[in-house]
Amino acid sequence: MPNQISSPTAEENVIIRRGECAVTLLPLFGGKIASICLRGKELLQAPLTPYAPRTATMSFDAGDASGWDECLPSVAECTVDVGDGLAWIPDHGDLWRVEWTESRDQGSEIRDQNSTDKDAENVTLLGECFSLPLTLERTLAFTETEKGWKLQLDYALNNTGTEAVPWSWAAHPLFLAEAGDRIVLPESIDHLRLEGSGGGRLGAADATVSWPVAALADGGQIDLSVMQAADTGFSDKLFAGPLSAAENWCSLERPSAGVRIRVSFDPAATPYLGLWICAGGWPDRPGPKQVCVALEPSTAPVDSLALPGVWSRKLEAGESYFWQMTVDIESI
Repeated sequence: MPNQISSPTAEENVIIRRGECAVTLLPLFGGKIASICLRGKELLQAPLTPYAPRTATMSFDAGDASGWDECLPSVAECTVDVGDGLAWIPDHGDLWRVEWTESRDQGSEIRDQNSTDKDAENVTLLGECFSLPLTLERTLAFTETEKGWKLQLDYALNNTGTEAVPWSWAAHPLFLAEAGDRIVLPESIDHLRLEGSGGGRLGAADATVSWPVAALADGGQIDLSVMQAADTGFSDKLFAGPLSAAENWCSLERPSAGVRIRVSFDPAATPYLGLWICAGGWPDRPGPKQVCVALEPSTAPVDSLALPGVWSRKLEAGESYFWQMTVDIESI
């Protein structure tokens, strides 16, 4: 298991800038995409607490709970059978709490590309799980386009052990949101699976929830596609899927920020989409709360690797698995 890691310094950050937009990564902190800053406006959830050392056992809400992390090999804390025993997987997985290494020999310099360079700048980081013998390599390419900016993320998962192991993955980009912002899904998606709802407002876990207008447990209705005010105090986690090739996208429209954030993915590789919608309803402790929408391409429609289904996966010893996702940031 990993030791605690120290707080990053500015020299340890990786910054890629394209014109008026800059992306900041923190290799020391799980390869976290800590910031997507457009014209001085932050598009990701800010840290709820200062960045601080992480441990192998701490809960996700004990940390900064911000930005964009990678959840592997499970989102929820769980114990799984690995053939020769049991493996315990911590909350939100291993990778957000360990140092990632850069896969090319450029040290920890800050790369600041000028706005006239239209070629993509690639940053490849490698994270190593400790609960299971898995490594995740993520290559991020950031480019300026005619409509705005594009983040292309290419993933490679490797089993470095001697036996097959189970795994699941979910992207965990916490996009900042404000009242009136709108979540848009393909028109063919009219229901979601409920993973959990703060205070049970949408019902019990595993219920089927209509989209976009859902029934509340108290008999009312709510349009889940419209973000509520920060003091509303709700939090819901839902899943769509399995998705077809035509259902390979979702978006967050943010008129106040002047942008549309569109996430695209390959349903053949990641057939599910998780939605975390939080308007001040989490974490369940005193202090700052999240106000964000997470658009999460996923390999499973459940948070726990311990819950089996047709979505369950194993990676054989020495094998690799590859997938992609794209984030387009467009001015509106």
